[in-house]
Amino acid sequence: MTDASKRSRASGRVTLGDVAQAAGVSPITASRALRGDVGERGVAADLVARVRDAAARLAYVPDPAARALASSRSSHVVVLIPLLTNTLFVDLLEAVQRTLTPAGYQTMIGVTHYRAEEEEQLLQSYMAHRPAGLIVTGFDRTAAAQKLISASGVPCVHVMETSTQAGVYCVGFSQTEAGFTITAHLLAQGRRRIAFVAAQLDPRVMQRLEGYRRCLREAGCFDANLELLDTGNSSMALGGRLLETLLAANPDVDAVFFCNDDLAQGGLMAALRLGVAVPSRVALAGFNDLTGSDQMLPPLTTIRTPRVEIGEQASKMLLRLMRKEAVPQSSLDVGYQLIVRGST
Repeated sequence: MTDASKRSRASGRVTLGDVAQAAGVSPITASRALRGDVGERGVAADLVARVRDAAARLAYVPDPAARALASSRSSHVVVLIPLLTNTLFVDLLEAVQRTLTPAGYQTMIGVTHYRAEEEEQLLQSYMAHRPAGLIVTGFDRTAAAQKLISASGVPCVHVMETSTQAGVYCVGFSQTEAGFTITAHLLAQGRRRIAFVAAQLDPRVMQRLEGYRRCLREAGCFDANLELLDTGNSSMALGGRLLETLLAANPDVDAVFFCNDDLAQGGLMAALRLGVAVPSRVALAGFNDLTGSDQMLPPLTTIRTPRVEIGEQASKMLLRLMRKEAVPQSSLDVGYQLIVRGST
C-alpha cells in the first residue's frame, strides 16, 4: 500500500498522490498538469490529458491550504470592490473570473462598501490566506492598508484609475478627463447653467467633479451653488429627489450632469412626473452607461466606461506579475467614450 493510499484512506479524501498514481506520473508532474503548466517548458499535452482524466475519474478536489503551504502562495486572487449591487463592478468581476479561471486561479471577493477601514480589515483577513495576487479598486486607502499590500510582497493591480507612480500597476482611465468631456458636451449644446448632482461621493465621483469644475471655469460659467452633493447611496429614487430639490432652488438650471447613471435615470423619471421637458427645458447626462440607460425616455447621454476591458487587462497584467514575467506597461489607460443620446 502506498503512502498516498494510506493518506487518502485515513482522511477519506482523494489526494494528489492518488491522481498521480492513477495517471502513472509523479506527483510533481500531476500538480503541474492540473495547474495548466503546458508547453515547451511545461508538461506534455498527452500527460496533461491523462492526469486530468484521472482527476475526473477520482473526483479529485485540490486542497488550496496544502497548495499554499507547499508553494508559500495559494491559487487564490483577492479582488476588493466597493459594491456588488453596482453593475459596474459586477461586469468587472465577471471579466476577471473569465480571465483568471482558465489559468488555474480562483477569486476571493471582498466588498468594502466604500469604507477604507472595512477594506483594511478585509486585507488583514485575506492576507492570512497567502493569496497569489490582489486586485483593488482605486488608490484611496488607509496608510495601514497600503503598508499591508506593500509588505506582503503579493503582486497587486489597481483598477478604475491610473497612476504614473513608479512600481504601481494599474488599469483604468482618467475620471477627471471624463468629467470634463461630458461637461464640455453640455456646453457645446449651448447650456450655461450646468449643475452637478452626485451621491456616495467616493474618490472617483470627486474626480469627475474636478473635471466638471475645470471645464466650467475655463468657460467662465462656473457656479458653486449648482453643485448638489449627497453622501447617501446612489439610486434612482435618490436621483429623482435630488433633481426636484435642484430645480426648486435653481429654476434657471438648463443642464444637469449626474455622477452616475442610476441617479440620472431617476432624474429622467422625475422630470417626466414634473412635466419638465428633456432636453428642451433641461438636458440630463449620466456616467457609466449602465443597463437601461439606452431605453430611457429620452435615451440617456452618458460616459461609457470600459469595465469589462479593465477587468480583462488587469487580470492579464496580474497573471504576468504572478508568473514573474515582464509587464510591458505598468499604467494602462483604456480610455472612455462619450455616448450622445436624446437626453441632451
